[in-house]
Amino acid sequence: MRIGKANISAGLLFLAAFMIYGFVLIYLRHLAPGKEQWAADYAVGTHLELRLAHVHGALFAFLNIVVGYLLIQLRVPAGTAKLVSWLALAGMLMPLGILGEVLLGTPMFLILIGAAAMTAAVAILGVAVARLRE
Repeated sequence: MRIGKANISAGLLFLAAFMIYGFVLIYLRHLAPGKEQWAADYAVGTHLELRLAHVHGALFAFLNIVVGYLLIQLRVPAGTAKLVSWLALAGMLMPLGILGEVLLGTPMFLILIGAAAMTAAVAILGVAVARLRE
């Protein structure tokens, strides 16, 4: 399998999942029973964190799509490409960690691992692209 294909596939599926989750947030804000209280609490606490998960889920999905495409298109050394691919995939732990923390009370280490992994993936890919010979 070409390095990057898993990132594109996982990114697209993750994006679809977080788009559906966005519809859930719209329902809770505009249609659900108790929507007035939801709207009143929209910018604080749990509500803010749930929106942060939605935004970061979509962003990290899109980043995986872009990273995967670049890994397929550019001649990044195989070892570096594999590292970047895995780090970008691990980055998707961040929005999942936010949801886990809010909904299940899981510890926040997944958020930190995911954020660090995605940041490292983008930085390493940036350096690798800068080193490419034209």
